[in-house]
Amino acid sequence: MGAQRMMWIAWPAFLLAGVAEMFVFAFVDPQSLHWFGQPLALSREAVYTLAFFVFWGLTMASSALTVLLAMSPYEMNRRELSAEGQPENGAKKVKVN
Repeated sequence: MGAQRMMWIAWPAFLLAGVAEMFVFAFVDPQSLHWFGQPLALSREAVYTLAFFVFWGLTMASSALTVLLAMSPYEMNRRELSAEGQPENGAKKVKVN
């Protein structure tokens, strides 16, 4: 995947992860969180950091899926198109009426 596509994935995901972080921790105190009935043994900053990377990973997965679904079949199969929009190997595109 090219650098431009990686930025299409990473940058919006980064921004949305920051928004999600602000929204979630406006209502949740990290010190009140429990894991399997036990209080978390992490500082507030550690919880904020881990949560940010979880949010970033989830939103990157969403953005990556969007980029994947936006790719043409020729990009998916790594075929080059000629100037007329036909695959370089001579195969013809089928028109559907």
